[in-house]
Amino acid sequence: MPRCPRRAVLFDFDGTLSLIREGWQQVMIPMMVEELKPWTTQESEADLLRIVRTYVTKLTGKQTIYQMIELADQIRRRGGVPKEPIEYKYQYLDLLWQRISHRVHALKSGNLDPAAHLVPGARTLLEGLWARKVPMILASGTDHAYVVDEAQALRIDHYFEGRIYGALDEYKKFSKAKVIQDILEKYKLQGAELLSIGDGYVEIENCKEVDGTAIGAATEEQTRTGIDEWKRARLIEAGADVIVPDFLQAEIWLPWILGE
Repeated sequence: MPRCPRRAVLFDFDGTLSLIREGWQQVMIPMMVEELKPWTTQESEADLLRIVRTYVTKLTGKQTIYQMIELADQIRRRGGVPKEPIEYKYQYLDLLWQRISHRVHALKSGNLDPAAHLVPGARTLLEGLWARKVPMILASGTDHAYVVDEAQALRIDHYFEGRIYGALDEYKKFSKAKVIQDILEKYKLQGAELLSIGDGYVEIENCKEVDGTAIGAATEEQTRTGIDEWKRARLIEAGADVIVPDFLQAEIWLPWILGE
């Protein structure tokens, strides 16, 4: 890893800082398998599960609509007539809300400590960067309105000072690659001065494309302890420079990562 200062930090949201949406794969993947079943006669449910899991994994970190575009394409390849991808997206969001609404309500009402749905050590990391006056940017494949709302519920939105970006219905107007280019231009940075922290393939890959430094957050989301080996393998494949299980040791490694 090159020893140079990192002058801006790009964060992913879900699975990197926020655990509000923990378990989203257990909502999306079964929904997609059910949508594919009527259009196949030769594939078993296990086959469909493997196919869906593979493309959902590959597209994690991109806007949700891309996973729904792929679902529509999979149906079309089997001779089916799919719905519009946006319809599948709203169907998924309705199902996901059934899983997570109680978490959001409890956070907003003050009945639940935000620490319960933050990756361990996340606030310490954010405070460390805030104290150093390092600009932090949040970019998520989740819809923009939800990202803002959930960041507020977790009481971490102020760290980003309005620099929160999420998916749009006009999906071609947003991507993490575009956010990275905007960061480099706005702060007059070389790629090597950018640090990206995320648990998805996209933010790691996009960061490495501009010669930035990428930390892979391989948090085991359900137990909130240790490394998720599936995440770890995917993040290494994407090009992550460092893998961390959480941010509990951030005070120790942050000065080194920032090139201080």
